[in-house]
Amino acid sequence: MTSLSAAASISPSAMLEENLDETGVLRLTLNRPKERNALSSALLDALHQAIERAGGNDAVRSVVIAANGPGFCAGHDLKEITAHRRDADGGRLFYEQLFASCTRLMSAIRRSSLVFTAEVGGTATAAGCQLVASCDMAVASRAARFGVNGIDSGLFCSTPMVAVARNTPHKLAFELLTTGRLMSAEEAKSAGLVNQVVEPEALRQATDALTARLVKRSRAVLALGKRAFYAQIEMDFGEAYDFTERVIVDNLMMADAEEGIAAFLARRTPVWKDR
Repeated sequence: MTSLSAAASISPSAMLEENLDETGVLRLTLNRPKERNALSSALLDALHQAIERAGGNDAVRSVVIAANGPGFCAGHDLKEITAHRRDADGGRLFYEQLFASCTRLMSAIRRSSLVFTAEVGGTATAAGCQLVASCDMAVASRAARFGVNGIDSGLFCSTPMVAVARNTPHKLAFELLTTGRLMSAEEAKSAGLVNQVVEPEALRQATDALTARLVKRSRAVLALGKRAFYAQIEMDFGEAYDFTERVIVDNLMMADAEEGIAAFLARRTPVWKDR
């Protein structure tokens, strides 16, 4: 594993800004504002590579996905998609590779041991809404809007549906997918897609406050908890309890659990072994 002891920029590129601060929060900022941060194949690859690097960097304790410009992410790059219709196969091979790449990215967020927070300042649609839904938590500006509106362009948002339908009530997800209407930030919060809604000028402050709490926790225990959280969701009630009984015993055997309990009883700040 690599380790950074101070704030640093990591492999900055024109389309994705990466910055790791001194507390261990890695900000990945989509930087295609003129294209509303559409997920081109190159941006998907850059995000995936950044996430893989973060997982191998013990200086990273939490990840924020943010965006420059008025829109968070408009989904896939329709201009790029249209250009490949001129391919010999009408674009089929490129489309297969594009959506496989997108699935790898969303799955990497879910599989990562790190906690991901989406910071949504503007509209998040289609695969952009999928990106928000794939993150573990989300903070949104009151100005943000959310939707899976590919249907407006004759494209049912099949892959975004996977994450969105697991974050929102099924009938609401179906409505959004079939009508193309956008949700307000407040409705997205009520539906369970985002955790907090704040005024636009308070967005960064709210995200920082949330991640400040995360970085004080044991990275190893958060990783165990994230794996268990998503695993038990797919189980029935009894199986989930059987599984989590084993998880909590394994957790108690960890050095950070021993340290955390001792610190609580002694009324002192814990010193995690994973730092």
